[in-house]
Amino acid sequence: MTAVDHANAGYRRLYEQDGLSFGLGFPLTGEKESTPDIDAELRLAGHAEAVGFDALWARDVPTYWPRFGDAGGAFDPWSLLSHVAAHTESVALGTASIVLPLRHPIHVAKSAATVDRLSDGRLVLGVASGDRDPEYPAFGVDPDNRGHLVRESVAALRALWREEYPTLDGSWGHIDGELDVLPKPTTDTLPVFPTGNARQSTEWIAENGDGWIFYHLPESTLESYLDTWRSHTSEKPFSIAVQVALADDPTAEPEPLHLGYRAGVEWFREYFRRLDDYGLDHVIVGLRAEEPEAAMSTFADEIIDGL
Repeated sequence: MTAVDHANAGYRRLYEQDGLSFGLGFPLTGEKESTPDIDAELRLAGHAEAVGFDALWARDVPTYWPRFGDAGGAFDPWSLLSHVAAHTESVALGTASIVLPLRHPIHVAKSAATVDRLSDGRLVLGVASGDRDPEYPAFGVDPDNRGHLVRESVAALRALWREEYPTLDGSWGHIDGELDVLPKPTTDTLPVFPTGNARQSTEWIAENGDGWIFYHLPESTLESYLDTWRSHTSEKPFSIAVQVALADDPTAEPEPLHLGYRAGVEWFREYFRRLDDYGLDHVIVGLRAEEPEAAMSTFADEIIDGL
């Protein structure tokens, strides 16, 4: 089965267009250590859609760990994306990414399909193994078992979406054919995108995912990853997340940031052109700006429209 077998509206918005597509990651206000103002988030979500971003991505951060320094937007991703769905029209809605070892697959299947239905098929499901050490004992999960739990959950999700009254066994529980999980998604199965390595081999990700989401990589490393990915699958998309800070000077050369750069729009335009030429399919932009609405407009006008 190839990714196109699963293509819902969100997947098509991101990956069935010519060239590189762009999304934005919540919180759009840039609030890292507290709860963002939801009215501001919704206003910015609408603006992002209006100026031409193709997706809005919510993270799954169950608990706030001050040492990590990032609350991930604070809101539960299912509730947030449902609310955003009601205030947008066609932009794809993504999770980047649901921490499968910390969530029961029945809850994930039901929540994801619900958001997909409420948004008319716009949900793209990024999934991950997690990266915040104290969360595993908080949920009673052995962190050494993360890889197995990801594989087990992905298999369960596929069955719960595709089958009526499935029979399933796992460390999470047992369903013996007398129970079904509703709603079903708008398509045969939701597109599932492992994030990072998710404690898996590239071969497993290529076979079981509908694409791959990775973190920011140096360009030479990204080229190598894309070559490896294309050797495993020629059709499934590859996406990365990049932190972006637009310098006041449009000609400014890049300064490294954690997982991204600060630079002028001219440098970013050429940078994303190169990524497009490498064969990258989608970028999740973490836009760092004191005035995010203006930065979104500038990014759309100068970079998206300039490619």
